[in-house]
Amino acid sequence: MAINEPHTETGNQHAHLVADNFVPPEPVTSGKQILAVPALSTDKVSKSFGGINALMEVSVHFRSGEIHALIGENGAGKSTLTKIMTGVYEPDGGHVLVKGQVVNMRSPLDAQHLGIAAIYQDPLTFPDLNVAENIFMTRHPIHSSHQISWQSIYNQTDILLRSIGAKFSARTQVSALNPAGRQLVEIAKAISSNATVLLMDEPTSSLSQGEVTDLFSLMRRLRDNGVAIVFISHRLDEIMEVTERVTVLRDGKLIEEAPIAGMTRDRLVQMMVGRPLSALFTKAAAHVGDVVVSLNNLSQEGNFHNITFDLRAGEIVGLGGLVGAKRTEVAQALFGIGRLDGGTITIDGKRVSIRSPGGALRYGIAYLPEDRLVQGLVQPISVADNMSLPALKSFSSHSWMSQRKVVNNALTWVDRLHIRLARVSQAARELSGGNQQKVVLAKWLGTRPRIVLLDEPTRGIDVGTKAEVHGLIAALAEEGKAVLLISSELPELLAMSDRIIVMREGEITGRFTREEATPEIVMRAALGLAREEQLERAD
Repeated sequence: MAINEPHTETGNQHAHLVADNFVPPEPVTSGKQILAVPALSTDKVSKSFGGINALMEVSVHFRSGEIHALIGENGAGKSTLTKIMTGVYEPDGGHVLVKGQVVNMRSPLDAQHLGIAAIYQDPLTFPDLNVAENIFMTRHPIHSSHQISWQSIYNQTDILLRSIGAKFSARTQVSALNPAGRQLVEIAKAISSNATVLLMDEPTSSLSQGEVTDLFSLMRRLRDNGVAIVFISHRLDEIMEVTERVTVLRDGKLIEEAPIAGMTRDRLVQMMVGRPLSALFTKAAAHVGDVVVSLNNLSQEGNFHNITFDLRAGEIVGLGGLVGAKRTEVAQALFGIGRLDGGTITIDGKRVSIRSPGGALRYGIAYLPEDRLVQGLVQPISVADNMSLPALKSFSSHSWMSQRKVVNNALTWVDRLHIRLARVSQAARELSGGNQQKVVLAKWLGTRPRIVLLDEPTRGIDVGTKAEVHGLIAALAEEGKAVLLISSELPELLAMSDRIIVMREGEITGRFTREEATPEIVMRAALGLAREEQLERAD
């Protein structure tokens, strides 16, 4: 499957990585092979940040020829452990071992030279470069004339992209790709390096069901070629389907390492959160009020057309569909991002023109974006400052920002949303994914909106945090807010929505009440089958 690296390092310049008696691992190219000595392991690894213990003496073992799940709530230590095993962090105590030998990684490049590659939940791509330039960023094939062989790069990249089912080419600009496309670029980059250990952090979070199926087939082929795959996911159905062993972390500690055979979703959840699945959130019946906002035949060239639906006070309307259905584009249009080519928006029965996010805020609209790291957070600045951004005037006095007000506001939301952090002055990029999502929620809820647009609000967060977010969404509806919930997770859509609207390729293909909606009916609408059947009956 993997493409051979066209240009490799020579000499002993990386000898400092390992003990003197270390033998570099050789890739297994054929036949499933699970070795007695783990391909990658940790021995009593510990790590702390600002006095908070992220990992406490964690020992894990990942073997060649095996897909091994690593699960736990946000803040359990999964990301920290992954970054230690890929050279981003150095442990405070304990050791990392490759094929039984202690290694000393000081950078991700060190990990790459040891055959370890990682795919992160939020793709680390360069948007201004094309796909091929991203994939071969650190290892361009070189002509004998010492010039980069661009034709070789593009040819190898196109072969690789076809092998993983990507629909774009080597010359496609990464900025033109959606989150699913950028994730596939990261997958291609890892595979192209001939890694013997592949760590995958939420690789399916931005993929459609068809793309997930293709990814699982690819993972199994890599496994059968002897690659050790560490699969980090909050989607328990995926864990049950594709993995053979599971390691559970909770509060920085190892809870259990066991075969997946015989495990149940309830048992996994209980190990992750310390309580059974039945104790997690269940939405109560809604008390629906008057229409707050109406979309009437909204159209945007190249994205969607004839989009019509209402949002009522106290109601959660689910907007479902597969990746590429253009749900995000509809929400962004309502928030003033992108020009409308037709249709009208009315709020409280009055026609309005929303041409910018600032205008949307004045009408009481808040939008939580799908991509929290790019559109939701300013990662280098503090949690407190991030929370104050949409409403700076409310934290100022005589044109001067009141730091006391900013901090007090942040402390209020930290307490209300149970955000886990060391201090509100901590940089947002230092938090776990679930806690970052809560910061984005706090940022927009602090504007006191009447209309709340939530685009994949639980993407990439664990079941415990997900239950908290679900409770918060339900509380917003109970307060009388009109809520639009965009979700690619069908169970979430069915559990949280009072009504469900389904889109496909920029059109509405189904409308269902809570009582009418079933997984089969919603999926048929998402695939366009329900609409085709309606047209056949009309003929």
